[in-house]
Amino acid sequence: MILLQCVNVSKSFGAETILSNIKLEVQTEDRVALVGRNGAGKSTLLKVIAGQLSHDSGEIIQPKDVEVGYLAQDTGLESELSIWDEMLTVFDPLLKMEKRLREMEQKMSDPSLLDHEASYNKLLAEYDQLQLDFKDKGGYQYEADIRSVLAGLHFDSFDYQTKIQTLSGGQKTRLALGKLLLTKPDLLILDEPTNHLDIETLTWLENYLQGYPGAILIVSHDRYFLDKIVTQVVEISRNQSRKYVGNYSLYLEEKAKRYELEKKQFDKQQSEVAKLEDFVQRNIARASTTKRAQSRRKQLERMNRLDRPEGDEKSASFSFEINRQSGNEVLRIEDLEVKYGMEPIFSNLRLDLNREESVALIGPNGAGKSTILKAIIKQIETSKGTIRFGSNVTVGYYDQEQAKLTSNKLVLHELWDDYSLLPEKEIRTVLGNFLFSGDDVLKPVSTLSGGEKARLALAKLMMQKANLLILDEPTNHLDLDAKEVLEAALINYPGTLLFVSHDRYFLNRIATRVCELDNGQVTNYLGDYDYYLEKKEENRQRLLLKEQEELENKVAPTSEKKEAKTDKTSFELDKEAKRQERQRLRRIEEIETKIEELEESLSVNEEALCDPEIYSDHEQASKIQAEIDQTQATLEQLMEEWEELQS
Repeated sequence: MILLQCVNVSKSFGAETILSNIKLEVQTEDRVALVGRNGAGKSTLLKVIAGQLSHDSGEIIQPKDVEVGYLAQDTGLESELSIWDEMLTVFDPLLKMEKRLREMEQKMSDPSLLDHEASYNKLLAEYDQLQLDFKDKGGYQYEADIRSVLAGLHFDSFDYQTKIQTLSGGQKTRLALGKLLLTKPDLLILDEPTNHLDIETLTWLENYLQGYPGAILIVSHDRYFLDKIVTQVVEISRNQSRKYVGNYSLYLEEKAKRYELEKKQFDKQQSEVAKLEDFVQRNIARASTTKRAQSRRKQLERMNRLDRPEGDEKSASFSFEINRQSGNEVLRIEDLEVKYGMEPIFSNLRLDLNREESVALIGPNGAGKSTILKAIIKQIETSKGTIRFGSNVTVGYYDQEQAKLTSNKLVLHELWDDYSLLPEKEIRTVLGNFLFSGDDVLKPVSTLSGGEKARLALAKLMMQKANLLILDEPTNHLDLDAKEVLEAALINYPGTLLFVSHDRYFLNRIATRVCELDNGQVTNYLGDYDYYLEKKEENRQRLLLKEQEELENKVAPTSEKKEAKTDKTSFELDKEAKRQERQRLRRIEEIETKIEELEESLSVNEEALCDPEIYSDHEQASKIQAEIDQTQATLEQLMEEWEELQS
C-alpha cells in the first residue's frame, strides 16, 4: 500500500529555489532515508509532507486513513504534566475504555441487577466485547510499552512523576521522540532523531526501529544508523531528487557506478555526434554525397541528446599538518579527580597517549568524557591527580559547541586576526577550502549556521598545526560529505588524536584504541569500534556463562554437573579457538602494515646514503647506516613471525 507520494513538488523561499520537481514514494514497511548537503532542502521537504509548510507546485498524496507522525529536528516536549502522565496521553482512548470497563464491573456487582436477567445479559455481552477490544488494542500492554520506551531512552532512573518542565532541553527532546514512538503511526517521519543520543541509546533506537511495524522516512547524518535501518535512499542535490535502493553504503557504491556509466554513455554519444557533424560539414556541399549528409543531419536532429552527468557538488578540502613531531610519550594522566560541587564525576582516573595513536573516548552521556578533555586543556579545575604532556607537544582543541565562535567579527577576520602576518589572499584560500567563498567571508560569525561554524572552527584548528588534536564531537553539525572529508584528513594526520564522538561510523574509521569511560573508570580496547563491540559481547557471554555455571552447581546432581561441565568445556574450547584465529589474522594484518612501513623507511634511508652531502659526512652516514641495519633486523624478525603465522 502506498502511504505517501510526492509528485513534482517544488518549493521556493523568495527568489531562491529549494526544491524542484521532487519525486518520492513511501509504501508500507519502507525504510527511506533522505540525504544531501546541509541546506539541500531535506528538512524543508519533511515539513511540507507534514503539512507545516506549503509547497508552490506539485502534489502531496496521502490516503485519508493513514496516520502520520512527525518529529522535527531538536523538538522538545513542552508540558506541565509529569513524565508518566504525559506518556499516558498517547493512550487516552484505552484509558477511556479501561474506565468504562471499571464502571461496568461496578454495575455488574450490584445484586439487584440479577433480578433483571435481560439487562444483566446485555451488560455482560457489552462487557465481553469491550474487554476483547481493549485487549486487541493493547490495553494490557500499554504500561509495559511506556516503561520499555522510557528505559530505552535512559529515563529508567528517573522518578516518573518528575515534571517535564524541570528537565533539560536534551531530555525534553528524547521524551518527544519517546512519545511519538508510542503513538506508532503508519508513517513515522524523523528529522535527525539521533541528535543528543549516546551510543547505548542509539543502539536501542536502531533495534526499536528495525522492528517497527509501520513505514519510516528519516533524515540523519549518522551513517552507521542509516546502514542499520534504511532500505532506500533518496538523494536531494541541486534541488532535484534521485532514488537508490539499499542502505547508505550501497547508495555510495551505486552512486559512483551510476556516475561512471552515465559519463561513458555521454562520452560515447558525444563521439558519435562529432563524427556525424564532421561528415555533414564535409559532404553537404558535394552533389554526390549531399543526400547522405542530409540523412546524417536528420539523424542528429532526431537524436535525444544526453546531458553531461553532474559529479558531486563542491566539497570542503583540507588536511591537518604539524609544525614538529612530539616525543613518543604524548600524555600521561594519573589519579585524576574532578568534582561537580561536592560529588566527584570520576576519581583515580588514568589515561596514557603515545605518539600517532588515535584514541576514542566513549561512554554514556554524563559519564564525564567532555570533562576529561576540558581538564586536559585546563578549562576546568581538577581536585587531584596529574596531567603531564610529553616533550614538544602542542595542543589543538575543538569544542563541540563552538563556544568561542559567537563574536560579531566577520568570518575573514575571525581567522585573519589569529594569523595577522599572513596575506589576505592566503587566508581567503584557506576559507575557500572550507567552502567560504565570495561574500561568505564577509558574513558576521554570529549569523552562521551550525555547519558553517563547525567548518570555520575546523579551519582555525587546521591553521594551528598542533601535533596533539583533542576533539569533542567533531562531526556534530557536519553534513555527510563534510564528515567524509574530515575523516580523510584525520586518517592522514601525522600527529596524535584524542576524541569524543557518538558517530560510530567515524569511530570505526579513525580509532586505533577505544577507551570506555563508565562509573569513573577507563577500560581500554585495542582496536576500532566494531572490535570494541565484539569484546564487550565476549565479556557479556563469559559473564552469563559464569552465572549459569554457578546456578547449575547449586542445583545439579554431581553426575549432571560433570556432563554439563564437559559440554561447557567443549564450547569454551571452540570459542577460544575462534578467538585465537581472529588474533592470528589481526596480527598478520599488523605485521604486513609494519613491513610496508619499514620497507618504505629502508628505501628512504638507502636513497639518502646515495646523496654526496650525506655519505661525505661520516657521522651522519654512520647514523643512517645504523638505522638501516636495525630496520633490516626488525624486518627479518617480522618476516619470520609472518611465515610462522601463515603455516
